[in-house]
Amino acid sequence: MLLDRLFQPFVEKRPVCVMARGILERVLDPQRIDRLFADTAQRQYTRDLLFSSLVDLLSQVVFGWQPSVHAAYQKVAADFPVSDQAVYDKLQHVEPAVAAALVRDAAQRLRPLIVGLEATLPSWLPGYRIKILDGNHLAATEHRLEELRHTWAAPLPGKALAVLDQQTMLVTDVCLTEDGQAQERSLLDDVGPLVEAGDLWLADRNFCTLAFLAAVAARAAAFVIRQHGTLKGELLGRRLARGRCDTGRVFEQNMRLRHDGQVLVVRRVSVVLDEPTRDGDTEIHVLTNVPAASATARQVAELYRLRWTIEGLFLEVSQTLDCEIKTLAYPKAALLALCLGLVAYNGVAVLKAALRAAHGVAAVEQLSGYYLALEIRQTYDGMMVAIPAAQWAVFGRCTEAELAGLLRELAGRVELPRYRKHPRGPKKKPPRRRKYKNGEHVATAKIIAARRSRK
Repeated sequence: MLLDRLFQPFVEKRPVCVMARGILERVLDPQRIDRLFADTAQRQYTRDLLFSSLVDLLSQVVFGWQPSVHAAYQKVAADFPVSDQAVYDKLQHVEPAVAAALVRDAAQRLRPLIVGLEATLPSWLPGYRIKILDGNHLAATEHRLEELRHTWAAPLPGKALAVLDQQTMLVTDVCLTEDGQAQERSLLDDVGPLVEAGDLWLADRNFCTLAFLAAVAARAAAFVIRQHGTLKGELLGRRLARGRCDTGRVFEQNMRLRHDGQVLVVRRVSVVLDEPTRDGDTEIHVLTNVPAASATARQVAELYRLRWTIEGLFLEVSQTLDCEIKTLAYPKAALLALCLGLVAYNGVAVLKAALRAAHGVAAVEQLSGYYLALEIRQTYDGMMVAIPAAQWAVFGRCTEAELAGLLRELAGRVELPRYRKHPRGPKKKPPRRRKYKNGEHVATAKIIAARRSRK
């Protein structure tokens, strides 16, 4: 093994923590981050505070190792080159393009590791690279800014569109806006240049615009996107029954779309649902330009359902990381925190890839991101005291093949049952409650005693 003997106790007892810290050492290399800042930033510049130092400070909070930015600063204040106010000033001016570049660079650095581990997942539709697109607005912040203290409205610091690569489970790109009230489709112009020939884009109806569908098709790529009610087209021929999928009966019919003189004939796959959606829809329509020879109508319907995978991404990032910091009211600072959370998510994707290489796909599907993050948080501080920061440089120096072999070896030592999910049973409809009375309270012990007396 490439690691010094100082690592041995943690390799034996907490291999997951060693893997996580080593992957972050690789992806958050200070020199690379500073070069990325120099190449991307348009207005900000470096005087006394390096961008890599700012990223390191904020990552302590995002990864859950420190409770706040100020607490992270206090820990290193004696050796830090600037004041805490200078840190906050720098945070509130980080350009969204720089934050997005962090995510893109992390995915580019980590993808070869997943390939080297031979742990890429099979495509949901052979012959296509599947990209899942979805948006997320950041959680409301505290009313810390003077302008926010005069309103009860929830202050939204921004919105993001994330692109998830299905085979590596890496977030490859993110599109950001400081306007927390912006519609998701307002960012689609930034998504178009990301489309490549051979892609298959899965997305919800908010992204179903004629311009976007035409742009994807023009780049020799494919889409499976739910039809928005405002998108109109000309139905062609008869609607044909195509059997059933897990959620209802499947039908198919061609549709002609027109955009700026371009004519696009697509397949419209309709699912008559057994149960209405939460919005009350009893039927949904999915548009695709994937040929019938490559995917049946049932396969298209099932592909659209798998789009929910990216919802799990946002849930995991928000629940296991502190990337939506309520005290960061300035939009640029909040967006940087979100992007660092996505970088951490990409690190976990590599960790899971190593576990797949050592234990198989089925075993890793049962792992809980919560328990993985919990152990890393509980171990990190003690591990960094026991192993000086200089010792971790080995993860940055070794080749991709050496690092893949090291991660596979560490993954083989992980006891997977410690991190297994505990799925709950089916949800029950909550009982109706009595009308609330202001100031009313009850004694729990009396209610329990009454329940026992009824048995």
